Amino acid sequence: MPFEFLLVPGGAFLAALAVGAAGFGDALIAAALWLHVMGPTEAVPLVVATGLMIHLIPLLRLHRALDFSRLMPFLAGGTLGVPVGSWLLGIADPALFRAGVGGFLVIYSLVFLFKPPAGEFAAGGRAADGAIGLVGGVLGGLAGLSGIVPTVWSALRGWSRAEQRGIFQPFILAMHGMALAWLAWGGMVDARTGVNFLWCLPGIAAGSWLGLRLYGRLDDKQFQRIVLVLLLVLGAILLI
Repeated sequence: MPFEFLLVPGGAFLAALAVGAAGFGDALIAAALWLHVMGPTEAVPLVVATGLMIHLIPLLRLHRALDFSRLMPFLAGGTLGVPVGSWLLGIADPALFRAGVGGFLVIYSLVFLFKPPAGEFAAGGRAADGAIGLVGGVLGGLAGLSGIVPTVWSALRGWSRAEQRGIFQPFILAMHGMALAWLAWGGMVDARTGVNFLWCLPGIAAGSWLGLRLYGRLDDKQFQRIVLVLLLVLGAILLI
């Protein structure tokens, strides 16, 4: 069997597993694998299209257990930030930018894995949350990293896992939707995207099922450690 036939659904499975368990990480995990067998113009639309399904399944499954009360400032800021990030894409150095974000994630996750935060960071209120959403939208438009800053911020706020997933998971879903519309408008979503998407569905279903079972067994402290480990892995992927 050709390597591509294993790597494409395998990447979907690992991305869905991460999102099911922690609520984020699909884009970087899938892209890190798929870019070995397809070009960026083929991989990016597939990452976004599968990401919509990967995030929709857990949200439908967990919507009664998640807390969405803090979400709106993040969404408002993110909606404003995506066009700015898309504009910056034409003038910034994406490779240098990704390396900087990767280095930050590695340092941040290692520090807090070995020394958990001492307390809840509450400064700024909803205005600060909106600013973080704006930064997330900019990073999403620039490099497809919309969920990283809201994820880190939610952890620093000391919110429960239900509150954290109630922010960054629907935030990433919304950013994926905006990105897919942007790519479709630019003619980058085609029949090949649809074929690859269908090929990914079994991996998405299996990964989501397994990830959600893992999430159901976690308490808040275990969830936080899973998030930090995943941030460490994603930071290393960006650096590599």
